[in-house]
Amino acid sequence: MIWDIIVFALQTALVFIVSTALFDALHWTLHKWEGSRFKLLRVFSSWHWVHHKFLGLDMQINSAYAKQNIWFHILPEYLTGMAGTLIFLFVFPWPPVALVAAIRTVMLLMTLKEEGLDYNHMSMDRVGGQQGLLWVDNNYHAMHHVYPHNFFSSFTNVFDMIFGTGCQIEGRHFLVTGASGAFGSAMVAKLEKLGGIVETAKSGVDFSAGNYDGMREKLARADVLVLAHGAKSDDCWNANFVTFRDLTELFTEMGKTRLAPSEVWALGSEVEFHGDMGLEELKAYSVSKRAFAAVAGRYYRSDALIYRHIVPSSFTSAMGKGAMSAATAVNISLFFIRRSFKYVPATFTGLAVLNYFRFRFQKGQPDQLEPAE
Repeated sequence: MIWDIIVFALQTALVFIVSTALFDALHWTLHKWEGSRFKLLRVFSSWHWVHHKFLGLDMQINSAYAKQNIWFHILPEYLTGMAGTLIFLFVFPWPPVALVAAIRTVMLLMTLKEEGLDYNHMSMDRVGGQQGLLWVDNNYHAMHHVYPHNFFSSFTNVFDMIFGTGCQIEGRHFLVTGASGAFGSAMVAKLEKLGGIVETAKSGVDFSAGNYDGMREKLARADVLVLAHGAKSDDCWNANFVTFRDLTELFTEMGKTRLAPSEVWALGSEVEFHGDMGLEELKAYSVSKRAFAAVAGRYYRSDALIYRHIVPSSFTSAMGKGAMSAATAVNISLFFIRRSFKYVPATFTGLAVLNYFRFRFQKGQPDQLEPAE
């Protein structure tokens, strides 16, 4: 009996997820047809863009498009989802298929009653930084209306996970610190290749601990701040903790009036997991990295920004030989980031994966920490 219930639940979930992904694929296709050389395909795409007029780039509902949104988006979404659902009658018994069909129909009726408004489609003054990974919430879907050529998943995040459409890079403004270093320079090159607009900032020139006036104009132009500077021996506390913390908080504060939240990608280390291992040369580095990771856990859980914590295995740089090249570390990082991951393990050793649990559930008062002597 229990096994039958488990099988039924798994079948129902699979039917819902796959049928939803089919609409997400159609959704992606309609956006791609926007630039098609075939007029008919461009017409189909223009019908879908009515949905983006109903809930615009400014995340405000335009009720003048309510009826067109029903005909050109809500009903096609329902019919596509139902088609994908009924196909499973050739695979599964009818009860799980019927349940999903009933759920979809109830959802349609509720949306029609509200003239197109639902949890993921309502006016928002500001998009929150806390966004679902496996399941799409209103903040996540809002990103699709702000950046219409990404964030295509509608209920489950299967489509964006598979195709890497869970983060906008092309056309966004990135400010990268540590761009003269191995990881920073590789990140700049990759972002530019993907269509990002990149500006750089140098520690000791554009900013230093307690002095960030030279960063304000650059931060004001940025959509994403990538913190890739740091030190392994000299003044680790300021390089790896103080400036990381201060720049993140300054950028977040400056972004409070923006529609989309400020986004920060910060470079961590597997030393957060294994510590200094009794090595004197790693003591100051370990303390500074662990201190920022403790503060970063708060950013990770904050709704005020989108915070991504990148934890690579050691990579080859001026600091020494590593397990991978910096370019490999960047490529792995962007693989996860483009799939909406906020904790980003760029690892060959697996330690960064284990570190997630320490990072996510650590406790303490990180702001009260002091640098190692």
